[in-house]
Amino acid sequence: MAILVDKNTVVVVQGITGREGSFHTRLMLDYGTRIAAGVTPGKGGSEVHGVKVYDSVAEALEEHPEINTSILFVPARLAPDAAYEAIDAGLKLVVIITEGIPVHETLKLVDYAKKKGTVIVGPNCPGVITPGESKVGIMPGHVFTRGPVGIVSRSGTLTYEVANALTKEGIGQSTVIGIGGDPIVGLNFTEAMELYERDPETKALILLGEIGGDMEERAARMIIEGKFTKPVVAFIAGRTAPPGKRMGHAGAIIMMGEGGYESKVRALEKAGVHVARMPFEIPSLVSKVL
Repeated sequence: MAILVDKNTVVVVQGITGREGSFHTRLMLDYGTRIAAGVTPGKGGSEVHGVKVYDSVAEALEEHPEINTSILFVPARLAPDAAYEAIDAGLKLVVIITEGIPVHETLKLVDYAKKKGTVIVGPNCPGVITPGESKVGIMPGHVFTRGPVGIVSRSGTLTYEVANALTKEGIGQSTVIGIGGDPIVGLNFTEAMELYERDPETKALILLGEIGGDMEERAARMIIEGKFTKPVVAFIAGRTAPPGKRMGHAGAIIMMGEGGYESKVRALEKAGVHVARMPFEIPSLVSKVL
């Protein structure tokens, strides 16, 4: 059983008729992802790449009760309502690609999803892929191959680069999760690590972090406390960022000595994590721990 997505994942695409939604629906279908329906209010009855479009998630589920996952390509001002709609329909996984959702909206949404038992990945994320089985997201499928290494990442581009480097070295991936770069996200590092800990296919884990927040420090604590027992390799983006300055990602701001590059590296190394200084070092570090 793969983490979050596998060949039994059946997807509804919210915002399927938009430019991004339509484009990535085509790529997900090409990858083999099972997309049963799309949703755009007011566009019910139309089709996108042979996928029938409905006015609401509830309508889509009436025709396709097998749907268990949603992916959102919905503008930021409408995305929270679209996500609530998917949660209220009982979907167990909601992947929010949308960026620019206000932090207080995300906080409320994530809290609501937890109460309802729905996993949110994102917002502002590239999604989830289990190579060879299902891709629910916007990552370029061809750079991933199936294997024993999990990747959980705060940075989209870095995710593809590292997966590509691993694939070139003959190291495959079990499931890759891009959790997003916002200050508040649904699934965080430690929650993802709980999933990887239980996954028999994952033999080692790569954490791709960045400055800002304390997610990496909390991951280190989890390892020290013995709650994650598999070998971990990490890379922290933002080594040269000046303290107190907000960087490209909304989450990447350093406050009061917490969230800085050095404090994250220190915490991870104390937990026995192999920390790469440059992304290209990751495959050789992974080879050592496998």
